[in-house]
Amino acid sequence: MTLSLGVLGLGSVFSGPYAALITRLSQENRVRLVAGYDPDPAKREAAADRFGMDTSIDGPQGLIDRDDVDIVLVLTSMNEHGALARAALEAGKHVLVEKPMSTSLEEAAELMKAAETAPGLLVCAPHVALSPTYQEMHKRVRNGEIGDLHLGRSRYGWSGPWWGRWFYESGGGALFDLGVYNLTSLCGFFGPVRRVTAMVGTAVAKREAEGEMVPVRADDNAHVVLDFGDARFASIATGFTMQKYKSPAVELYGSRGTLQMLGDDWAPDGFEQWSNERGSWEIVPESNPQWPWTDGLRHLVECIENGTPTVTRPEHAYHALEVMLAAQRSAAEGRVVEIGSTFPDFVYAAETAEDGNDRAKHDPRSS
Repeated sequence: MTLSLGVLGLGSVFSGPYAALITRLSQENRVRLVAGYDPDPAKREAAADRFGMDTSIDGPQGLIDRDDVDIVLVLTSMNEHGALARAALEAGKHVLVEKPMSTSLEEAAELMKAAETAPGLLVCAPHVALSPTYQEMHKRVRNGEIGDLHLGRSRYGWSGPWWGRWFYESGGGALFDLGVYNLTSLCGFFGPVRRVTAMVGTAVAKREAEGEMVPVRADDNAHVVLDFGDARFASIATGFTMQKYKSPAVELYGSRGTLQMLGDDWAPDGFEQWSNERGSWEIVPESNPQWPWTDGLRHLVECIENGTPTVTRPEHAYHALEVMLAAQRSAAEGRVVEIGSTFPDFVYAAETAEDGNDRAKHDPRSS
């Protein structure tokens, strides 16, 4: 079975990372790139020339309505994610939407509702839980190798994008673009966030984007503190304000040891584990240095082929969005904000049938 792809948004995220993965999947005869749309004529022309796909479509709905499209990739600016993903689901397509799933909690709730009844699968970025390094760390945490988790710390940032002004407009920002990785990683280890307090702001008033200086109307600097209940806490430092760093991406402090992911959680470089019993550090090298952060597409294709549920589910993306919006509200109002949604544990195909059955209880398609 070869699945056909349609892409909404033909900018740098598509033309670089996703295109590389699509090329590999095409060589395996698992996918075929048939159509794409972008409001920028130059991007449409470049994509058509490079990939030989149809970019003459009138608009997003024209692509969504095509009978020869099985999977829709939503790679547009953030404010468009929720509406386009929902439209594609309601048209019977499988959907991969880049992060965040929406910039509005109300819109995200409608997308969740659509995913419960739609025939297609919905996969929401980020895809950090799919990396071999994350999976191994997750297994060690669940096996109790570092004891009960007490504290966590994470970071991800850089100096900021120059190719799209929408990063700096309302609905953009560093939390939605960067912090979401660390947040998803931490929730996978600790479970759902119960309360949030944060400092979120704009450190640089003007940025260069698309060749000119533009005012920054979104957050570019944030420090978020997460309360997971039972006196378990973690923090996230993120922003378009970090020039360079040399530190673990994620640090987990347990009652009997420590785990530290090296590199970035979207591009891991192995991990280190301290064990009180052993009294030393174990260095675990990266098992797959070529693992791509676009791996959610391969995972979606695999789940469609095998008729299996996805590891990353809409509930994960919804919870992350609620927490990020709560962090912004916490900073604006100077108070702790309660979180109402949940974050089911990641369950991987290699785990036991009993665990798989427990996963099915949480899967909206099993009801």
